[in-house]
Amino acid sequence: MATAPVAAYPHITKTPGVCGGKACIDGTRIRVMDIVVLLEKGLSPEAMRTHYSARPLTLAEVHSALAYYYDHKAEIEAHFAADERSEAEHETKRAQYLSRTSR
Repeated sequence: MATAPVAAYPHITKTPGVCGGKACIDGTRIRVMDIVVLLEKGLSPEAMRTHYSARPLTLAEVHSALAYYYDHKAEIEAHFAADERSEAEHETKRAQYLSRTSR
């Protein structure tokens, strides 16, 4: 009986309590989502390496994050959608609060 191959992402971790348990580059708080945003902005993997000032990423870390994204696109897109909903809810509550206090 054949089994499906297991994809490994050696530089990606998901740790409860770190970035909400979202996929991150190991040893950093740089989420796979953050790398996807840079990709959507048109940055090359080489440019992504030095985008964060904490420490330069390796190309292997960047490519691992991109591979994780392409293999788990629905998961990452769901995180983006949840963040957008949360931000919209926050802005609604903020507007309601400001309307009450500005009277």
